[in-house]
Amino acid sequence: MSARLNSAQPYVIGLFRVVLGLLFAVHGAASLFGVLGGAAGTNGGTIAAGTWPGWYAAVIQLVAGGLVLLGLGTRGAALVASGSMAYAYFDVHQQAALWPIQNGGELSVLFCWGFFLLVFTGSGAFGLDRLFGRRAAAEGEPSAERQPLAA
Repeated sequence: MSARLNSAQPYVIGLFRVVLGLLFAVHGAASLFGVLGGAAGTNGGTIAAGTWPGWYAAVIQLVAGGLVLLGLGTRGAALVASGSMAYAYFDVHQQAALWPIQNGGELSVLFCWGFFLLVFTGSGAFGLDRLFGRRAAAEGEPSAERQPLAA
């Protein structure tokens, strides 16, 4: 059973990456363009361009979410996305209460840890990272994923 589950791991990570990236990008699109109900608390509106931190967070959500969705530069985009959600939690939510269930920060925490996981797992299957990694391997460049970690 364990071997069968292990063989499916890249595909499950790839699916996780696609769903996480899509949900994150949709948040950014809603805030920037007013689609799908618009930005939270604006009755279908958008966030004014250049306002801190909301507009910048929405840009990060749209761009990093799109990159993670495609599996292009997954680790870097996931690191930026994870950091932005950590900032959102500690700067916005934790001021209201300690626990995420009390301060409404569950989504920020889940996005933060989901993206943090992708920093270490990579894009999994279906990602453009793998396509470019194969091309680099065919050209003789060493792949970071195949390099063993030195203890």
